[in-house]
Amino acid sequence: MELNKEFWDKSYENNQYGWDIGYPSTPLKEYFDQLIDKSIKILIPGAGHAYEAEYLFDQGFKNTFIIEYASQPIQTFMKNNPHFPAQQIFSEDFFDHEGTYNLIIEQTFLTSLPRNMRAQYSKKMHDLLCKNGKLVGLVFNHEFETKMPPYGGTPEEYIALFEPHFHVNTFEVCYNSIKPRKNREHFFILTKK
Repeated sequence: MELNKEFWDKSYENNQYGWDIGYPSTPLKEYFDQLIDKSIKILIPGAGHAYEAEYLFDQGFKNTFIIEYASQPIQTFMKNNPHFPAQQIFSEDFFDHEGTYNLIIEQTFLTSLPRNMRAQYSKKMHDLLCKNGKLVGLVFNHEFETKMPPYGGTPEEYIALFEPHFHVNTFEVCYNSIKPRKNREHFFILTKK
């Protein structure tokens, strides 16, 4: 199965995605609420319906950018957020994106990628971050009984993936996950090496 644009467009058209909770993820929202510098440049790749981007932008983080491969979630986001600048929405393959960011948010994007693409993901995240930039987010910490995304992973696997490019500040079972994900995801804060 090739995870191309057609695949993701069909997934959204058929509502075949299980990670859309309809609002900003609680752990990420609580992390955002601790951020002080509203001038930082933030990227959310694989943003889906981009509830986190909407929340950040409405809280004054006007340098928030999203990347989404599928058309439907971008159209929905733009309809629901006409005030969000169109030039800060990228409809493209993450691996083709160029730019520099202070903070990149991970929310189900990594676990939508097959394992053979994850080292490339880690390197690309490193390349997109400025000096001392941070990669912050959530990953599922278990395996899934499916051949479709999201794919799981183990904490040890993720640490091995991140360590070549990042200092691991925090990587632990998320204490404030939404109920269906309780004890099933890790929260992390990584700083670019």
